[in-house]
Amino acid sequence: MGKFQMAPDAVSMEKIPQKLLANGVKMPGIGIGTFGSDHAGAQLVADTVREALRLGYRYIDCAACYGNEREVGAVIREALDEGLPREELFIVGKLWNDKHDPAEAAASCRQSIEDLQIGYMDAYLVHWPFPNYHAPGCDGDSRNPDSRPYFQDEFMATWRALEALADEGLIRCLGTSNVTIPKLRMILRDARIKPVLNEMELHPCFQQGELFQFCLDNGVQPIGFCPLGSPDRPERDKTPDDIADMELPVIKRIAAAHGVHPALICLKWAAQRGQVPIPMTTKRKNARTNLLCVTEDPLTPEEMELMRSAERNCRLVKGQVFLWPGAESWLDLWDVDGTIPGWGGYGKA
Repeated sequence: MGKFQMAPDAVSMEKIPQKLLANGVKMPGIGIGTFGSDHAGAQLVADTVREALRLGYRYIDCAACYGNEREVGAVIREALDEGLPREELFIVGKLWNDKHDPAEAAASCRQSIEDLQIGYMDAYLVHWPFPNYHAPGCDGDSRNPDSRPYFQDEFMATWRALEALADEGLIRCLGTSNVTIPKLRMILRDARIKPVLNEMELHPCFQQGELFQFCLDNGVQPIGFCPLGSPDRPERDKTPDDIADMELPVIKRIAAAHGVHPALICLKWAAQRGQVPIPMTTKRKNARTNLLCVTEDPLTPEEMELMRSAERNCRLVKGQVFLWPGAESWLDLWDVDGTIPGWGGYGKA
């Protein structure tokens, strides 16, 4: 085994911000996503991870439903065989919706660990809080007749299976994703091993201030997906009313003041605000610049305050493909009035 070779232009790992989670585990303050969406195949994503590791990324955000864990795992194994210490990595995996059955949940996590060739998960998240499966590549009008609303007892049965894997040492940190305050409040109440991470859509036009603060107040570190406003998200997630974060005048003005692309202002804001952004790019130059930008030339307090004005309550990943029969709209997924709709609802939580 040799010494893992960093790229000549790698970003110093000592400068990359770190987060101390509620359970005492540390994680990098920025990661790289592996969701290739409609434009990046499995091998391209894996090649991107190879370059990211050499540039200094140590947090790799994965998910079984992305369809590339074996390819990404081969790259991770290659780096480990070359001498990259496993303990430097923070690998996140996610349980997909069709594996919520407790036995299947455990098997799915074990399969991801095997595919990624990492021995254990640094963090494992429940990707969506209900077992509503949709076919890969489906359009936004697709509906699964077996879909149903959130039911706390069902979710906690899934969670117990993951707690057992944590007891075995196969998961260091448990987390949620795409949950709301009513759901997260009940999960925190009922969990033996409480979630220390919540992955959620976060970008300047969708700041989710109330949920963000709820997470911080309850020892749950927010991870922000779509940190740049996700211009490359799937077509089914695009609607005419969507707003492009990087086109907002306030963000462009701040970018001009710093002499950088507006994308980097979105990332600086995210890191300084306290979330962990996970931008995805297949371009090496952008991957390096994204990593570097959170280590230098921070936004001023005045600029951070100006970024509040970018809020448009513009959710980009609406999740409409997960709706159940009888649901009125995608808003039912997000408990916008503080209640959980459907037969599984518990009212105000």
